[in-house]
Amino acid sequence: MMRHRSVLFALLTAFLLVAASACGGGDEGGGGGGTGTTASNVSGSVTILADWTGPEGESFKAVLDGFKQKYPNVDAKYRPSTDIAQDLSTAVEGGNPPDLAAVPNPGLTADYQKRGALKPIDFAKSTVDDNFSEDWVNLGTIDGKLYGVFFKGANKSTVWYNVHSFQDAGVDAPSTWDDLTQAAQTIKASGVPAWSFGASDGWTLTDLFENLYARQAGADKYRQLTTHDIPWTDASVKETLQTMADVFKDGDNIAGGIDGALQTDFPTSVSNVFAAQPKAAMIAEGDFVPGVVAGQTPAKPQTDYDFFDFPEIGDTGKIVVGGGNEVIMFKDSPAAQALVQYLASPEAGEIWAKRGGFSSPNKNVGEDAYTDELTKRSATALANADNFLFDMSDLSPAAFGSDAEFSILQDFFKNQDVDGTAQKLEAAAAKAYK
Repeated sequence: MMRHRSVLFALLTAFLLVAASACGGGDEGGGGGGTGTTASNVSGSVTILADWTGPEGESFKAVLDGFKQKYPNVDAKYRPSTDIAQDLSTAVEGGNPPDLAAVPNPGLTADYQKRGALKPIDFAKSTVDDNFSEDWVNLGTIDGKLYGVFFKGANKSTVWYNVHSFQDAGVDAPSTWDDLTQAAQTIKASGVPAWSFGASDGWTLTDLFENLYARQAGADKYRQLTTHDIPWTDASVKETLQTMADVFKDGDNIAGGIDGALQTDFPTSVSNVFAAQPKAAMIAEGDFVPGVVAGQTPAKPQTDYDFFDFPEIGDTGKIVVGGGNEVIMFKDSPAAQALVQYLASPEAGEIWAKRGGFSSPNKNVGEDAYTDELTKRSATALANADNFLFDMSDLSPAAFGSDAEFSILQDFFKNQDVDGTAQKLEAAAAKAYK
């Protein structure tokens, strides 16, 4: 449900905007026109394309309202899209791209940069460096130049659970994988399957693999596997597949069993856990889980459901696997530069954060901007992770990461054949990465 800002927040925002303007905030880092240019001197129009619709679209329009207050002479227009990859491709090929776009996959950024369609945003480098961790900055950098800044993020390293199921079993939220596997058996003994999987949607299985692999193999190998610099037959991959197999082979501890889970889509897998009479105790998926059943269940956060960080394995440290929407520039102008600078600021992120349904990768967005405790925890972990790793399948060629990997892991969910699955994954990856 969209959260409207209170009158107090509106007054506070206006005060902060005036104060920032008085301090010369529009002068730094190019601020939409370079050194010596103030916000009041920037004029023109800028159009941004993104896939935020419904309440998300309204929240982004509120962000642009904040931009308008700071840059009163700039006309910022928002173009929502339900198929951004197609709409952007059509616009670029037709020679009429938007000034900016917020794309959900860095692969699109890399593709347009390779085609020479993008403009670098090095004018915002100091702003981005000040507000984002090195991992986020590196994700937006290609060939030594900054091409993107991530405005909205998603934390996929969360495990959501039914509070009552955990209480009935007498278990606490675990912090290590060993503790989690032990808790899963205790929950099973209490009469409720521990796990819910929406295995009919193959991407849920890639998310589980990525979280386990990042923690078992470490961030460096994760990045190497993402770019196929090591093969999917590597011992580190097989180790993670074996960890997954250890979970899957206990079909009685999965809602619906193996066959039932393969017929279960992601929304149903969430409902299994959030129901008043749960069919499972937990689901390992991202911070977007509660939104899937919003308005469809009376379950209350923290009282009926909660989450814990995906457990650590070994000494790889705090790792977050996730995604995000990257703002990229097709047309360079003072107005476009101004909007990039603004979206890279904590000020912009806090406007949406206060409305709910948002996590910012910006480490300087204040915790108090988030309207509920669960979002505050997940968003803070996202922005301040020791290592942030972008969703591997989203960075892979579509023929692999959005196709072959899904079906191969679905087969693995059923047969738990570690060596055979590693070979199939490598064969598919080798073909896709050519």
